[in-house]
Amino acid sequence: MSVAPVVVIGAGIGGLAAALDLARLGYPVTVVERADQVGGKMRRIAPRGRPIDAGPTVLTMKHVFEGLFEDAGLDFARAVELEPARILARHAWLDGSRLDLHHDAAANEEAIRAFSDRRNARGYRDFLAYAKTIHDTVDDVFMTAQRPTAWRVFKKLGLGVLPRLMKIDARRTVWQALGDFFPDARLRQLFGRYATYAGNSPFAAPGTFNLIAYVEQAGVWRVRGGIHRLAQALAAAVEAHGGVIRLGEHVERIETDDNRASAVVTANGARIAASAVVFNGDAQALARGRLGEAVQGAVKPIAPAERSLSALTWCIDAPSEGFPLVHHNVFFSDAYEAEFEAIFSARTLPETPTVYVCAQDRDDRGAHDGPERLLVLVNAPAAADTHPLSDEEIQRCEARTFEHLARLGLRVSPSPAHTIRTSPAQWERLFPASGGAIYGPSAHAWNATLKREGAETKVPGLYLCGGSVHPGAGVPMVAMSGRMAAERVSADLPLPRRWRPGAISGGTSTRSATAAATP
Repeated sequence: MSVAPVVVIGAGIGGLAAALDLARLGYPVTVVERADQVGGKMRRIAPRGRPIDAGPTVLTMKHVFEGLFEDAGLDFARAVELEPARILARHAWLDGSRLDLHHDAAANEEAIRAFSDRRNARGYRDFLAYAKTIHDTVDDVFMTAQRPTAWRVFKKLGLGVLPRLMKIDARRTVWQALGDFFPDARLRQLFGRYATYAGNSPFAAPGTFNLIAYVEQAGVWRVRGGIHRLAQALAAAVEAHGGVIRLGEHVERIETDDNRASAVVTANGARIAASAVVFNGDAQALARGRLGEAVQGAVKPIAPAERSLSALTWCIDAPSEGFPLVHHNVFFSDAYEAEFEAIFSARTLPETPTVYVCAQDRDDRGAHDGPERLLVLVNAPAAADTHPLSDEEIQRCEARTFEHLARLGLRVSPSPAHTIRTSPAQWERLFPASGGAIYGPSAHAWNATLKREGAETKVPGLYLCGGSVHPGAGVPMVAMSGRMAAERVSADLPLPRRWRPGAISGGTSTRSATAAATP
C-alpha cells in the first residue's frame, strides 16, 4: 500500500528547507511549485539572456544552512561556493559624502571617525554592543524557537524574564534608539535602513530590529554564480533524499477530510493525496480563500495596512558610468521620514526615494567594463489590491529614481530593450494575496512579532513556512521557518514504517530540462 506524501506547496527557500528535513527523516515528499524555477522570491530574470538575481542578493547567518545540510548528510561548502564580502555596502548622500561599511568593526569605527567625528565613531562601537545584546537576548526564546507567545516566553525565562525583556528595546522605535548613538543624521539613515530588510519603517519598527546590524556585521557572503544557486542546491538535496519537485503546477485548492488537510488539487485538475500539507506562500492566501473554503479559517486575516514594504525594481543589463559601484550600494534620499510617510500612510511612491543598487558583476574591488547586471530597487507600498499604482505614477517614480542616481554620480538608463521592471502589482501576481508585500506583515508594534502565524494552523495537517510567518523575513529566517514546519509535521505525523529515517534514494524530478540545466 502506497503512503501519501507530505505535499509542500511552493519551492521557496522555506518550502525547500522543510522538504529537505522531511525527506532526510524518511517521509515521502512532493514539492509543487507554480513557477518554472525553484527559489520563490529568490528568483532570476534575464533581460538580455544573462540571469540577474531579482530578489535577495547575499547570504547572512550561513550557519543556518550549514546545519541544514549537515543534518542531511551533505556538505554545504561543497554544494554552494561562498565568498565573504569585505565591503558590506557603499553609501552615498546628496551632499557628496560617501561611506563604506566594512566586514571589520574596527575598520568601520575608523571610517566613521573620518566620515563624521570621534563621537559618532564611539557611538558605532556602543551601537554594535547594544545590537549584540538584543540578538543574544531574543535568539533562543524567539528566533530559533517555535512561534513564541507571551506565556511561552515568560515560562522559558522564569524570574529572569523582565530584566531580559528590558534589553530588547521594544518600546522605542529604531530611529529613536539610533539617536542614542549617532548625532549624525546620515548615520541614523544608514543604520535605520536595516529595518527595511524586514519590510519595516525605521520610524515605526521597534528598536529590537537594530539587531539586524549585528547579524550583518557578523558576516555577509556572496554566492558564486548568483544566490539562486542556493535554491538549486537545496532542490538537488531534496531530490537526493527521494523528494519529488514538480514545477509549473499551480495549486488551486487544498482539500480536507474530516477537517484534516488531505490533498491538493492543481489548476490542471491533478489531485495529489497528502498525509500533510506545508504551505510555503503568503499566509494571507489561505485567509482570503485563495486555496479554497475548506482551509480559509486556518489563519487569521490581517488588514492591508498591516503589510510590510513592497518594491519597485528594475533588472538592467547595460553599461553604467560615473559612480564607483561595489556589489551593494545605497543612495540616500534627503527626505527620509517623508519617504516612509508616503509609503505607509499615503500608500504611494515617495517623491525622492532611497535607491538600492546591486551591481552583480562587481565585488569589493568594484572595477568592471562594459554592460553589467544591475538590480535597482526602491521601496513601495504593498497596496496593489487597495491603492493600485497607475502607469503614470510608476513612470514618474522611475524618472525620479534615475535622476536621483545621476545627481549622486551614477548614470544608467533603464531602456526597455535591456530592462525588466517589477511593480507591486506584479509582486501580487507572483505571490497572491500579499498585496505586493515581499516581507509578510509589518512589525510596527512592540508585540507584532508575537502575532505572526507559526508553523501550526487551525486546520490539522496543514502547516506554514516562509517570510510571512515566524520567525520572519530574510533568507536564513525563512529557512528556519521551513525547519520549524518540518519539526511540527514530524511531531504530529508518525513516520511510515516502510520508510527508513535518513535513507537516501535516487528520487525523480519533474523539473523541466531547461530549469535543471540553467547555470
